[in-house]
Amino acid sequence: MPRMLDVSEDVRAEIGDEEADRLLAGENAPGSYDCTSCRTPGDSEQERTSTVLFVGEETAVLAFAHATCIPSQVVQVTEDQLQGAVRSITAEEPAPQTTPGQAVLGITSGLVLIDGELHPALVVEPTAPIARPGTTGNGGDDFLPLLIEQGFVPISDVNHRPGLLAGWSVLIAMGQLHAVLQPGTGGGSPVAWWQAHQPLQVTDGWRAAANKSHTVLVFAAPVGSIGQQPREDLLREALEKAAAGGRLVAAAMPLAGT
Repeated sequence: MPRMLDVSEDVRAEIGDEEADRLLAGENAPGSYDCTSCRTPGDSEQERTSTVLFVGEETAVLAFAHATCIPSQVVQVTEDQLQGAVRSITAEEPAPQTTPGQAVLGITSGLVLIDGELHPALVVEPTAPIARPGTTGNGGDDFLPLLIEQGFVPISDVNHRPGLLAGWSVLIAMGQLHAVLQPGTGGGSPVAWWQAHQPLQVTDGWRAAANKSHTVLVFAAPVGSIGQQPREDLLREALEKAAAGGRLVAAAMPLAGT
């Protein structure tokens, strides 16, 4: 039976006319699937379904989503991020990516109210002081100065929305948080500034807000500034305290993926 599939021109160009026609004819398309955006069940025989192609350097993965969640599209990701997405489907355990004693960037997701609207936000805080690359560290912390050099702006009031940071993005794949991407050197492909050891779940409300605005606010603070807050109101209080103390930078980033 033909499926109710949407195959965009970009996806068709990547997979070829023959494969696209097979999908539309129902030969290679699944009947039921888990939406790659909202992670709830879908049925391509009963409802409009988008084909979403995740493309890495060497690998491509075709996923499906409710057409009401996202349109059919091609999502460019790095090979590492794509393999992480594949591992999240097959439940393979990814290899550790840090060495003992190395500072790790911890990330907390939450919704932040600005001008009466809820914005999806990520709060980044390292587990130890960050030294400037090429130095051995002298007990100082260069985390915020390094980010300001990259285009993050100091925030003194959480009620003000930060501006968009060119070249950076937040990668959501298969409905989970995978990475924060930064521009590659020399204008090359984006690379991971932060990457999840294992894809992180976000709440339905966070994902809905991100899909609506296609933008994520990323706040960053030095070690010991925010902490793991169990509720969003406590997270907001910690952000405001860090901002008032001159210990918070932020940037808005477009949403990459679904």
